[in-house]
Amino acid sequence: MTVLADTWRYLTDAASWQGPGGLWARTVEQLLLTGSALVLAVLVGLPVALYLGHRGRGGFLAINISGVGRAIPTFALLALLVTAPWPGPQEFGPYGRAGLATLLALMLFALPPIITQGYTAIREVPDEVKESAQGMGMTRWQQFFRVELPLGLPLIASGVRLALVQVWATATIAALVAGPGLGRIITEGFYRSNYSKGIAAAVVVALVALVLELGAAAVQRALAPVPREPQQADTVRESLSGT
Repeated sequence: MTVLADTWRYLTDAASWQGPGGLWARTVEQLLLTGSALVLAVLVGLPVALYLGHRGRGGFLAINISGVGRAIPTFALLALLVTAPWPGPQEFGPYGRAGLATLLALMLFALPPIITQGYTAIREVPDEVKESAQGMGMTRWQQFFRVELPLGLPLIASGVRLALVQVWATATIAALVAGPGLGRIITEGFYRSNYSKGIAAAVVVALVALVLELGAAAVQRALAPVPREPQQADTVRESLSGT
């Protein structure tokens, strides 16, 4: 109970949130790291997944490569990147050398759910809906942008949502290579036997993860103009065929 009381005092103490090493600054660092890694993963992985899903080729390879990516420990990848002569200079914007290595490791960590969900989203569009679009004379790209992509958006968003929460929670490992984020406060607290400090930072990680999850869920619902239930897919097909 003493630890919990001390944790509450740490969280409610304004001094804990101030300064370059405070909870607020570390939270912003981790949000920046998470957002950057997610954007990079979306830019790299999503176009490949959507193209393969549209063409209906290479999906087995893409999904299995993603599966291999899940099996690689993120910390092992981080250790390799931070000790390599690349990927960047000692100072790299707000990230620093360790932060840049963490950014690349987190980007690779975010790729599997984005690629898998993106590919599946396009492949799961009902064949009858695609045939209706072809029957209307749509080109392949019109079919993709006007039919497949809108119908696949909810599942695509679920992959990005999953990657977002996973990357946010995993970003605390940046502290293991002196990188930015709330992990610095967690490791410092436990290293110095100041458990309430470490637990307080972990509580902030959990609360922000909950906020991100709720926000991403709201975005996912907003991106679902056409639900995927069979009876509503029939409605889409009828709309496309003009009946």
